[in-house]
This record gives sequence, structure tokens and C-alpha cells, in this order.
Amino acid sequence: MIENAAKSNLPSDGKLSGGSHCISLDNRAHLQINGVSEVIRFDEDTVSLRTIAGDLTVEGSAMHVSTLNIDRGEIILDGKIDRIIYENEPGRKNGFFDRLLR
Repeated sequence: MIENAAKSNLPSDGKLSGGSHCISLDNRAHLQINGVSEVIRFDEDTVSLRTIAGDLTVEGSAMHVSTLNIDRGEIILDGKIDRIIYENEPGRKNGFFDRLLR
């Protein structure tokens, strides 16, 4: 029953569109992110995510994923968090000239 309620906010293709994006960081050691649509890259020093607010990179050390639920758009990371960086705006194309002119 709860699972169906959580999925009812998703479009029929199961991908996130719109919705909310929230980041909660506790003592630079516990990071919860909502609005995640894809994990692009992950190792213990860097996590790259696609969110509804743009691509997001988290840098730190000894990071590990304690929770990952793409259906709900949620990831929880534990470890030492040093930087949280948005790489681009949602829906923005990152072509050659766009990168060149930045």
C-alpha cells in the first residue's frame, strides 16, 4: 500500500519530472538528497548525480551509499562531505560551444 502511494506521484514511464529537490546535510557526514533521477558515477571520493535541479557532484572521502531509491528519487550518502557542486541547470544543453563560452 505504501509503495503504491509513493509511486503514484511518478509519471507512467517511472521517471521523475518536476517535483521537489531537497538536500539535507548533517555534520558534513550524512547527506540526504531528494529529486535524484540517475546516478552517473560513484566512488568513495566523488558521487555524480542527475537531479531535477541539474547535475550534482558531491566530493569527499570514505563516502558510501546507505540508501538508494531511484523510484522515489532519493539517495543517502555517509562519509566526509567536502563539496556539493551543481554542474548545470536542468534542461540546459551542454554542447561544445556552451562549454567554450562559459
